[in-house]
Amino acid sequence: MKKISAQIGQFWKNTILTPLFMLLEVAMEMVIPLLMASIIDDGVNTGDMDHILKMGILMVLCAGIGLFGGIMGGKHGAIASAGLAKNLRAAMFRKIQTYSFSNIDNYSSSSLITRLTTDVTNVQNAFQMVIRMGMRAPASLIVAMIMAFRINSELSVIYLGAVAFLAVIILVLMPVTGKKFSQVFKKYDALNASVQENISGIRVVKAYVREEHEKEKFKKATKDIYKSFVSVEKLMTLMMPVMMGTVYACILLISWNGAQFVVGGKLQTGDLMSLLTYCMNILMSLMMLAMVFVMIMMSNASVKRINEVLNEEPSIKNGENPITDIPDGSIRFKDVNFKYNKNGRDFVLKDIDVEIASGETIGIIGGTGSAKTSFVNLISRLYDVDEGVVEVGGHDVKDYDLKSLRDAVSVVLQKNVLFSGTIYDNLRWGDKDASDEECKRAARLACADEFIERLPDGYNTMIEQGGSNVSGGQRQRLCIARALMKHPKVLILDDSTSAVDTATDANIRRAFREEIPGTTKIIIAQRISSVMDADRIIVMDDGCISAIGDHEKLLSESEIYRDVYESQTGGTGDFDESAGGKEAV
Repeated sequence: MKKISAQIGQFWKNTILTPLFMLLEVAMEMVIPLLMASIIDDGVNTGDMDHILKMGILMVLCAGIGLFGGIMGGKHGAIASAGLAKNLRAAMFRKIQTYSFSNIDNYSSSSLITRLTTDVTNVQNAFQMVIRMGMRAPASLIVAMIMAFRINSELSVIYLGAVAFLAVIILVLMPVTGKKFSQVFKKYDALNASVQENISGIRVVKAYVREEHEKEKFKKATKDIYKSFVSVEKLMTLMMPVMMGTVYACILLISWNGAQFVVGGKLQTGDLMSLLTYCMNILMSLMMLAMVFVMIMMSNASVKRINEVLNEEPSIKNGENPITDIPDGSIRFKDVNFKYNKNGRDFVLKDIDVEIASGETIGIIGGTGSAKTSFVNLISRLYDVDEGVVEVGGHDVKDYDLKSLRDAVSVVLQKNVLFSGTIYDNLRWGDKDASDEECKRAARLACADEFIERLPDGYNTMIEQGGSNVSGGQRQRLCIARALMKHPKVLILDDSTSAVDTATDANIRRAFREEIPGTTKIIIAQRISSVMDADRIIVMDDGCISAIGDHEKLLSESEIYRDVYESQTGGTGDFDESAGGKEAV
């Protein structure tokens, strides 16, 4: 709870004021039965209208003050709980931004969304319940019990029995409901995953006419949540009749025994009325406490899930006194071994030893599963090596400031993502202060200017979420232009021209060669034509470097490269047909 309570932040005043106002409301509620008893015993029974009027005015005043306390408690409680939720979401989002790829691999995107939404809402509701009812109910119960014992201790023993009975019921049911709520939130993850997958892939769903299949998946997920909630609610519904039965039993016992005390002269009529009022206060307070415990048990599962996100330590972080200046784009792999699962036995990359000069153009080609993407991910330190060293600019990448390194090593990933906003907005992800001319230059280098200028609004054209209103090739070119906006020392294209035609691909490579000769360029491709004019080509096979050299050298020395070249130039297949395997990313 320390992590959660630390997020109250600037709303601590509201958090303190809420229970204080609730105590004011309780104090007024406790006074009113005494005034009512005085009206009956000292006013009605004696015919004293002045006393009745005086006590009546005091009752109205107390009721008004109590109402004010309740309203202000509700207001400050809402502000404090909403503020906590805001700060929690902000803290979680900031934490997620610090995650490395390996941290993100620990969570599904749907799970993170559920934690940021449903789980935080549960904590918000529980927090508001605790600072309001969590203070009001115990205070009301204790004060009402004291007042009842002051009036008549013999009758008040009935309250103790009822309180003890209901407390046992609550203590028995709470752990059971808590476990069931934990199961419910895991099913929320599955529901969100189904919705997210369906919406993001809606075009594929329609293309394959799988609407009915997706409906059934969604129906199954919602049914699982329904069943879980019904199971919890069944337990909760048991609690309410038991509590109400206890309330009515107390009222009957106090009325029966109290009437005998009044007849016997041991108790006045007004005092009996006060006892019945305090009876309701005590038992209603106990019911409110039960609701507080339910909310706490429900939110306990959410707190654990939120804490998992807040407590997750980024696996990649800056060391002490990190280097912020990257001298050049030279790259060196020294005896590098790497695997995604740190507990696994097999390395994805094995015995990688290669040196790349600054400004050199390197092509990487290899079958599906040869670990091409894994190789380039280590350069910008998206993952850390298990053994060996990766150097950029003559220094270990672990010695650099992460932001400086990733600004200098620009990566266009396999999955091209654009964000909602104009084309200018998307390009300025690379440089937020870039001028319009700089944006246009980057688009020209990426051969994106030709289609942008044909759009009605040009560079001010709005891009829909994920870039769904542009083609795959256009999206790839915009992502390349965005990467160029960073003016990187190393530019990595991870199969980033697969959706463009060969002529445009050649134009992009020519523009790179002529316009950014000092930038180290690493191009992963499946097409031989995309890499054959590179200074050197690395052939990857099963996580190892099978061969390295220029196009002519590899044709004569590398059987893998020669087979691919012949299959593609002969038009009989593509790289995967000859190399096979499963992609390691």
